Amino acid sequence: MPPVFPMLTALSMFYYMCLRRRARTASRGEMNSRRAIESSTRALPLNVEMVQYAKEVLDFSSHYGSENSMSYTMWNLAGIPNVYPSSGDFTQTAVFRTYGTWWDRCPSARLPFQRTPPSFCSQDYVELAFEEPVYPTAVHVLETYHPGAIVRILACSANPYSQNPPAEVRWEILWSEAPTKVSSPQARQFTPCIRQISFPTNLIRLEVNSSLLDYYTELDAVILHGVKERPVLSLKASMIDMNDIDEEEDEEKYGCDVDTLSKQFSFVTLREWPTNGYFDKLPYELIQLILSHLTVPDLCRLAQTCKLLYQHCCDPLQYIHLSLQPYWARINDTSLEYLQSRCTLLQWLNLSWTGNRGAISVSGFSRFMKVCGSELVRLELSCGHFLNETCLEVITEMCPNLQELNLSSCDKIPPQAFGHIAKVGSLRRLVLYRTKVEQTALLSILNFCSELQHLSLGSCVMIEDYDLVASMMGAKCKKLRSLDLWRCKNITESGIAELASGCQLLEELDLGWCPTLQSSTGCFTNLARKLPNLQKLFLTANRSVCDTDIEELAASCTHLRQLDILGTRMVSPASLRKLLESCKDLSLLDVSFCSQIDNRVVLELNANFPNVFIKKSFTQ
Repeated sequence: MPPVFPMLTALSMFYYMCLRRRARTASRGEMNSRRAIESSTRALPLNVEMVQYAKEVLDFSSHYGSENSMSYTMWNLAGIPNVYPSSGDFTQTAVFRTYGTWWDRCPSARLPFQRTPPSFCSQDYVELAFEEPVYPTAVHVLETYHPGAIVRILACSANPYSQNPPAEVRWEILWSEAPTKVSSPQARQFTPCIRQISFPTNLIRLEVNSSLLDYYTELDAVILHGVKERPVLSLKASMIDMNDIDEEEDEEKYGCDVDTLSKQFSFVTLREWPTNGYFDKLPYELIQLILSHLTVPDLCRLAQTCKLLYQHCCDPLQYIHLSLQPYWARINDTSLEYLQSRCTLLQWLNLSWTGNRGAISVSGFSRFMKVCGSELVRLELSCGHFLNETCLEVITEMCPNLQELNLSSCDKIPPQAFGHIAKVGSLRRLVLYRTKVEQTALLSILNFCSELQHLSLGSCVMIEDYDLVASMMGAKCKKLRSLDLWRCKNITESGIAELASGCQLLEELDLGWCPTLQSSTGCFTNLARKLPNLQKLFLTANRSVCDTDIEELAASCTHLRQLDILGTRMVSPASLRKLLESCKDLSLLDVSFCSQIDNRVVLELNANFPNVFIKKSFTQ
């Protein structure tokens, strides 16, 4: 006789399976504990703990420093400490590109992807290689300024120094936690309690979230402790407390990753129930709305419950916006293949951080784009090191409606390949931060993509003449609202003048660390007069910024919200007061290392203008 309440029966079976799994796990733990106790009387082989500093920095998503320097770059994480235990702002440390929520409050800010699991909050990462593979027993991170950004530490099964690539690359989480607000900016040694893993590793990944920080976090070194032989679990570690069970760890242990779930999604055999409970009485649209709150793995699980929900979970309307970045460690060609039939209406796609170390092939990516690219409007591919010229060619051919393309830190794409982007005349946003785009390709893009509103060229070292590039922007990109020229080495007052004259809708401009700009030429005052809509202006590390520039900003750019004049010696407290009185919307003012602005002045300004975050960095 069929059950009267099939959905309730299915739920009961699910809980029964969970409890049985826990029971099996507990049994194994108790057995291991007994074996450990019984063997404690016997002499165990000596397993000496190794202590290693990072040998090499393999990969990272961003850094504050230049591509041609060591100051504030991720490469400072290799080797022994340079600064620790000192605290403060030091050039010998590793610093990521952003901090706080300021980047989410400016005109170039991007809308977040929905369905991002709450457990994934990483914004940046760095991968470190060590000399010897070990079973980790501890990881120490030496943080020298504004600690607290690290949210995940992972270990990889692949040996970066092995001559034979592994058949399978596994990543395991050693430690994870939500971002925390640390009360003191002082240096500390961060030593989280890590999990034991089943393989030796010499590849460690740190992921960070700096949204709660008042300034850039600075890291000095990473120390890996470990043993060559797999350690025996202690009695305490073997006993299971139901309150300590981590759902994310359990999912990984039992194979509930995206790839496995995708297979189940495609080939699941559903048990025949006479009805679908009360779900079949709900309107189709209401069920779709309910399911829209589920993550991708949850959709895969739910598809196994009944035919009705399977149909809903396969509906392409559930995949109009799809972010696979939270599952970067498990996304491969097979995952993309299983998702193809569901992504025919795809409009937003986030593949950032995915596909590295051979997980996604050029052919696999191309097949996916040919099936799912026709409706694509937004494509995020940050740190996609599998990308090459063929991939860019496929994107430009298969995505005729593309408006946003993010290639940030895709540093493996050859310079000539960027010319294909010029075929996408509908582009509104283009992020080329830390890429090898060269001047000819960029000029072609600017010439044909006249609808551009947001353009990031930060740390693009292959461009020889930024004045020519700025002139082309002024002539062709009249709708430009935000422009990132961070660390461009050769733009002059001539290029700035052409840019300001032609792109008068600019609301955001980053000219940080542009050493060839001099206030004495009048470039900054001219900029302020021509761009009255400016909300964010970064003139970081330009020593020549003076009172005249600040006073012109106060008079002309009254909508200013963020201003960075770090490092200038020629700005007085009086001009800052004028700026703060005139720009009522100002929320961020960075005066770090401004010699005329001491801590007493900062305290006074903070007291008089409490709504403005005034940052004064220091070095001890």
